[in-house]
Amino acid sequence: MKRLQVVLLCGFMMFFDRVVAQQDPQYSQYMFSQLTFNPGYAGSRDAICATALHRQQWVGMKGTPVTSVFSAHMPFRLFGAEHGAGLNITNDVLGFNKDISIGLDYAYRMNVGPGKLGIGISGIFLNKALKASWYIPNGSADTDPSIPAAEESIMAFDMAFGLFYRSERAYLGLSSTHLLQPDLKYKEKNTSNFTLKRHYYLSTGCLIPMKNPVWELDPSVMAYSDGTSSQLTANLNVMYNKKFWGGVAYRLNDALIAMIGMELFDGLKVGYSYDYSYTDVRRYSGGSHEIIVNYCFNLIKERIIKKYKSVRYL
Repeated sequence: MKRLQVVLLCGFMMFFDRVVAQQDPQYSQYMFSQLTFNPGYAGSRDAICATALHRQQWVGMKGTPVTSVFSAHMPFRLFGAEHGAGLNITNDVLGFNKDISIGLDYAYRMNVGPGKLGIGISGIFLNKALKASWYIPNGSADTDPSIPAAEESIMAFDMAFGLFYRSERAYLGLSSTHLLQPDLKYKEKNTSNFTLKRHYYLSTGCLIPMKNPVWELDPSVMAYSDGTSSQLTANLNVMYNKKFWGGVAYRLNDALIAMIGMELFDGLKVGYSYDYSYTDVRRYSGGSHEIIVNYCFNLIKERIIKKYKSVRYL
């Protein structure tokens, strides 16, 4: 079920025993924000990297998703082995729901063939808050006991698992979120509850060199499913001199996506994407906007050893 349907039907779904819907945020620039759904990605850039992402979906409609993410990760060595550590903070607003999650990621990294494989796990602390404005018909003082109060919040613990393999010119990721599938209930007398369903992700991409070495093709694909609904996005970016990129993507049964980006200076990159929905949503919204900022750097810079010959010893 698409997230728009969740917005339109959220009032009615409160009355059902369990809600089944696509619950994770959606990203168009997934190739630059993989830590948000795959803990195996932690440390894979061999640098300290921080990413900030903001997505405003279906601009012009009330109650639509607004998502802000901050993530950071780094590699480290311990006991002669390679590891990765990461942090994810997500603020997701959807209708009356205002959810915050904090995830701590760990990945064990090993050499496999021409690349490295990260095996990651994440512990996630969730806070789901409901700030509602209920309308009671005819001014009735009686309310359905299954409807939560106007302001409530609940906390839960969840986990994620992921595999991420990267070589010099290709990557492949497999992951799953909501491993524990926690049941969430706003209050004891409320008979309705919902479960965070397990989500499954597959992402892959590669760099294809062209005749002119300053140009490269960067195709990628991401698919995910929660067992009830599925989504597939295919993207093709063209990169120039590894500093500028632009491309288009197709999200199955949903939208066409255009994106551009550039490296402002060494290590700092910014990107923007615009989703044009070809479904009925386009009649009511001005599309979806997403901005991402990424910065990677090394704490230890390579020392350049210069040797000079003295004329004394020629």
